[in-house]
Amino acid sequence: MGFKGLSGAGGGFSETVAISAKQLYPLPDSVDLSLAALIEPLAVAWHAIALYGTTDWSKQSVLITGGGPVGIAHVYVLRSHGCKQIYISEPTTTRAAQNKEIADAVVNPVTENVGERCRELTGGEGVDVVFDCAGIPKGLEAGFDALRYKGTYMNVAAWTTPMVIPFLPSMLKEITVKYSLAYHDQDFKETVEAFVAGKFKGVERMVTSRIHIDDISKKGFDELVTNKDQHIKILVTPDRTKV
Repeated sequence: MGFKGLSGAGGGFSETVAISAKQLYPLPDSVDLSLAALIEPLAVAWHAIALYGTTDWSKQSVLITGGGPVGIAHVYVLRSHGCKQIYISEPTTTRAAQNKEIADAVVNPVTENVGERCRELTGGEGVDVVFDCAGIPKGLEAGFDALRYKGTYMNVAAWTTPMVIPFLPSMLKEITVKYSLAYHDQDFKETVEAFVAGKFKGVERMVTSRIHIDDISKKGFDELVTNKDQHIKILVTPDRTKV
């Protein structure tokens, strides 16, 4: 398994890249190509949501831990599937402010008990599914606590520390644990189709900055190192008229 730009092949900042024809998806002129760059994180969410396996999202309650790019992408895909109860756990001020515009509730895991708050929001039951887009131990613990009996914990995050499952609490509630990695070709195809059809209303709000490719080091990489929590998505373009 490999990804362009991540597994040794040329990436999106290259002047030219060789791509297999089956990996290309034509977009109509009506689609803003700069926003089409958001299809990739949306496809990550599409795959995880498909793995959960329900055909009726209108009856599901969801907690997303981590209100960054992938977490927010889950909100837009869930909305396109008809989900009406979406809660996000996010501690940073900037991201939480944007999360409040699209989620039904935002919980601050630093000042609030995530599990208790989710039970309040669901009539004491807890949420049906947690999508972990944070990949940190406290987020995992909060997610398991927030789940209802026989709920599902879906890990989407790429952990940099060992992932320790709270075995006894998950066993007592008979929680199902699943893992989602990126997406398959079919997921990407369906995400493109949904994007072109206008299913992700307001997705442009994910873009917090646009920069020229010449500024990618200072305004892109360095900015994400020093001010990561101030951004959702920084778009890079070779066209200065698009900045």
